[in-house]
Amino acid sequence: MTVIAIMDLGSNSTRMTISKVRSDGSYEVLQRSQSMVRLSEGMQSDKQLQEKAMDRTIEVMKEFMETAKEFKAEKIVPTATAAVRQATNQQVFIDKLFKETGLQLRVLTGLEEAHYDYLAIINTLQVTDTLIIDTGGGSVELIYVQGTHMVQAISVPIGAVNLTEAYLEKDKISAKALFAAQLAVERQFSNVPWLQNVRHLPIVALGGSNRTFAKISRRARNVMDLPIHGYRLTAEELFDIFAEVLVADLDERKKIPGLGKDRADIIVGGMLPLITALQYVDANQVIFSQAGLREGIIFEYIMQQTGHAVVPPVPGDMTIDDDKN
Repeated sequence: MTVIAIMDLGSNSTRMTISKVRSDGSYEVLQRSQSMVRLSEGMQSDKQLQEKAMDRTIEVMKEFMETAKEFKAEKIVPTATAAVRQATNQQVFIDKLFKETGLQLRVLTGLEEAHYDYLAIINTLQVTDTLIIDTGGGSVELIYVQGTHMVQAISVPIGAVNLTEAYLEKDKISAKALFAAQLAVERQFSNVPWLQNVRHLPIVALGGSNRTFAKISRRARNVMDLPIHGYRLTAEELFDIFAEVLVADLDERKKIPGLGKDRADIIVGGMLPLITALQYVDANQVIFSQAGLREGIIFEYIMQQTGHAVVPPVPGDMTIDDDKN
């Protein structure tokens, strides 16, 4: 039995999952932690991580380290995704983090991030022939699953934070800004030729912005007992939720049940890639996943260290309402 802590430094949020891994391939989540640090805030065109954003993130990582020690974690795996991956001053941040915490950060490539997303989905949801979309703060991972095998994957540099900063107002969204942002997403998708092969397939969506669709729906339908992991919505239901969010100003968005206040200023940019993908590949259904990068890393560790297949928890145990209203 091993206690392992997986840290995920994203563009918008920094998260940690501490799990107890057993020799039979099963595992138990002991602790989940999250902080909306906005590491990619202010990166703009020069792709420089800003001093304040780096300091915020490092302070949270110090807190995570203390929590990991409390749970006697024997293995700590700190990873970073789009914000650090795209940063021109990446090494400055890596060195600063190591100096202040002793953590040696692993910066994942876009394909590595997609691979871990795939492992998370294929081991926790009964899905075949699907398009996986993971929308983060600074990138979107697109993964084509044929049968149960990953046959194509790509990471494109658009996400909730950088779309908002480049195109969208943080308060009331104008039609002009929305069209510009959607065109930017469509341009990225048009550079992925294999998306033509996934037309009409269901989409599996993960990432905090995408899960917000499910959270809003659960509140509106008063079905909070239904897990987010495996929750399903039709394309029409998603369009209706997006329309509700889109017409609201910032104060109104903060009051929408299921939409976290600290995500309200970037949520339109966060929802836009999935909405655009639905239209682009003409999908009619989305299945939501609570599992993602951190679970994928845990699952890889389980398979490599125990030689057993993963024994995932039940969907209800994976559902976390981490966006507080």
